[in-house]
Amino acid sequence: MTPGGPHIRPVTREDAAAVAALSGQLGYPISAEAMATRLERLLGRDNQLVLAAVGGDGALAGWIHAAEQDLVETERRCEILGLVVEGRRRRSGIGRRLVAEVERWAAGRGMRQMSVRSNVAREESHPFYEAQGYGRVKTQQVYRKPIGGSP
Repeated sequence: MTPGGPHIRPVTREDAAAVAALSGQLGYPISAEAMATRLERLLGRDNQLVLAAVGGDGALAGWIHAAEQDLVETERRCEILGLVVEGRRRRSGIGRRLVAEVERWAAGRGMRQMSVRSNVAREESHPFYEAQGYGRVKTQQVYRKPIGGSP
């Protein structure tokens, strides 16, 4: 990453439209209004971190969402729940910087392990995470079941 590269900062509610647009690039289309509602739920939580990479042009170049995970079966860890870099800006170091910021946040909270899940179909992301020191530990199936009313 060159000096003067993107600035990393916390996401705000005002970023909802840009975060939504990048989510669409990740394959999860969502309206800006729905994203604003999600961000309102997440941003006030102490165990959640949502960061943005802002380019020199002021546009969001990427975002990352991570959370502290307390699990019965393993020690506390930080999991990267989402990461996207704008298509034209990929392979420029933005993703590495976002991951490094999350790792610093997690270490500062006393966590000793990071985790990330990557869909087998996202073949370009696997070498990215391996280059950051992440090792594949298992393959799993994911099951979902709708419950209740509207999303």
